[in-house]
Amino acid sequence: MKIILKKDVQNLGEAGEVVEVKNGYALNFLVPQGMATVATKSALKQYEETIRQRAHKEAKLVADAEAVKKQVESMPVKLTVKVSESGKLYGAVTPAMVADALAALGLNVDKKNVSVPEIKETGEFEGTAKIYKTVVAAVKVLVEAEKAAE
Repeated sequence: MKIILKKDVQNLGEAGEVVEVKNGYALNFLVPQGMATVATKSALKQYEETIRQRAHKEAKLVADAEAVKKQVESMPVKLTVKVSESGKLYGAVTPAMVADALAALGLNVDKKNVSVPEIKETGEFEGTAKIYKTVVAAVKVLVEAEKAAE
């Protein structure tokens, strides 16, 4: 019996897939549990339309993410931090600081998706920012010493 999975089912498939299973497994377990629907002609037609719409939305999201990626890669992120006389930072530059600097430039990137090496001195560093599922941008981070107040 062909069914359309509504949820991920271990050892069977992911949500949205059309799979072939035994009648008893489908009718006695998967369908009553809300994990699948029977793949009738109308359900398959609706499934194909849903897949087509998802692909269209996904293409738009990827295109938007690519535009954000170009912006992120074109602008270096400048951070001004306090340093000691020896040139070492008081603390370290964190992904949250980089995400906040990107937000100040008008680019919303979640701090969980920003990755930078351990930065404990001034200089120029490379990091990454995951914009969308497969779209990852290289982030150039410029760390400068804060000017002392006179």
